[in-house]
Amino acid sequence: MNQKVVVSVMIASILAGLLGVFYGLSQALSDEPSKIVYVQSESGDAQTANAETISYDQLLQQVAPLSGTTITVNWGDMGQKLIESGAIDLDKFQARYSGLSEEQEAILLGDELTEITFKPENIQFWTNVLWALGLVQESKVLGEGPIKQYEETNPIGGYASTGGWTLGSQSAEELYNSARLIDLTPEQDDLVYRVAENVFRPCCGNHTAFPDCNHGMAVLGLMELVASQGATEEELYQAALAFNGYAFSDSYIRVAAYFAQQDIPWSEVSPQVILGPDYSSAQGARRVASAVGPIDGTPNQGGSCGA
Repeated sequence: MNQKVVVSVMIASILAGLLGVFYGLSQALSDEPSKIVYVQSESGDAQTANAETISYDQLLQQVAPLSGTTITVNWGDMGQKLIESGAIDLDKFQARYSGLSEEQEAILLGDELTEITFKPENIQFWTNVLWALGLVQESKVLGEGPIKQYEETNPIGGYASTGGWTLGSQSAEELYNSARLIDLTPEQDDLVYRVAENVFRPCCGNHTAFPDCNHGMAVLGLMELVASQGATEEELYQAALAFNGYAFSDSYIRVAAYFAQQDIPWSEVSPQVILGPDYSSAQGARRVASAVGPIDGTPNQGGSCGA
């Protein structure tokens, strides 16, 4: 990892917090170890395409298939636990989504969900739910990581991932690192921290051990959940990439195009490499976009750090 890049990004984020992140970024808001399994659409197999023939839709089916990407992990009654802990206020969620769909009710009120399937139409909802989980779960990342380390100069409530969380029944400061909803062993907690330091996101450029925005906090919650059920280091990276692929599909489609231009299929690139600073930080994403140039058929869309 490029330590200089990480440090510079941390300093930039801290300065942003001191200049008013408190409210400026708060726009919205198995007993058996589980193996992460991906569900590909029929056309989701990687196809090698050169720079002249590659298309947005072709890349989309590799990065974030419309049919969804499924992580086999026991969600169970985690939604109920989030409500009981105060991390989620059910009334606020119902108002936010003008009532809950059957799928959303199963996530928040059910106890039988044994997998998480990300799709374009549900990624925002899952982002908010996992955001709540990452925020409230007691962890080494929140207890010892950069947010805690810089508490004296940048208060915990001054980040988009904390001050921006308005869908709980308690304040973000009260919720932060406050409950043990996931039973992580010390080894699993260390594993999450180690992987989190190399899982970046193109919206703000920081790694997941510094979850200063909603997407970072959501990925943290997801990795903690899968780690607690026996996931390996590689499977943590796979889960994080599954989430990022839908949350920032345009950015990762450009990364897929970048490798395709070198005749390297998306399926052959290590998730750890993709999620590192060279491709998934804000700086890396800009570099890749510049190298790739326009992709035929690209719509106007993209991820943001609001709920």
